[in-house]
Parts: sequence; structure tokens; C-alpha cells
Amino acid sequence: MREIVDSARGHAPEGGEEDPSAMERRIFRGMCVTVVLAVASSALLAPWRVTTGVLLGGLLSLFNHHWLRTSVAAVFDAAPDGARPKLGAARYVLRYFVLAAAVAAAYWLDLVSLTATLAGMCTFVPASLVEGFRQLYFAIIRREET
Repeated sequence: MREIVDSARGHAPEGGEEDPSAMERRIFRGMCVTVVLAVASSALLAPWRVTTGVLLGGLLSLFNHHWLRTSVAAVFDAAPDGARPKLGAARYVLRYFVLAAAVAAAYWLDLVSLTATLAGMCTFVPASLVEGFRQLYFAIIRREET
């Protein structure tokens, strides 16, 4: 039994800490998988406006996640060591206006279902849940809670 526990420890670097960018990549991949599964199931079971809404919402969710990650990284990389980073609020507000404009335009053109678009924008939730369960599994296996 001890060999199984020790073999699980080999997945993280020494000290038990994991690279945060690896977690970000897993969440982004989880979001991509969620979008593909949602669009595929919607294509089989729902009208075309629902499918395009889920697709648009999923793509906007991926775009939003990428934009947020890169803009936050740029803010913290530009800050000198030990100094408080300057957060430009316009950058974050602009992101929401771009997303809202894309959804409004697609809805105005009668290409999407608004409810399906909002559901498609929630792809971060299942990806985060999968990552949370993964972290819980490794915490139990590695006995990191003690």
C-alpha cells in the first residue's frame, strides 16, 4: 500500500507544490472539452439557435478566460518587485463591453438563443469542478491534509 502512495507523489515537484500554470492549462483544456461536449449534445438534441448560442457562449467564455489571464499576468509582470501593481480598470471593463456587444449583436440578428448563450458562457464552472475534484483526490492520496 505504501508503494502506491509513494508513486502518486512523483507527479508534483519536490515540496508538494505544483506549477500554477499547469492548473491554468488544465482548466482551459477542461473548458474546451466542456464546450465541445455541450455543442455536440446540443447539435443532436436542440434547435440550431440553441446550438449556435451554446457555441457562441462557449467561445466567448474561452476568449474571456484567455483575455483575463493574459491581462492580469501583464499587470503583475509590469509591476516592480515589492511594489503594488497598478490595475487599469478600463482594461477589465472593456472586456465586458466586448462580450456584451458580441452577445447583443448575435441576439439582435436572431442567430442565438440568449439563454443558451449564457449557459455556454458558464463553461468555467464544470472545468473548475473537475479541477477541484482532482485536487481533492490528490490531497487524499498524498495525505496532504495532515
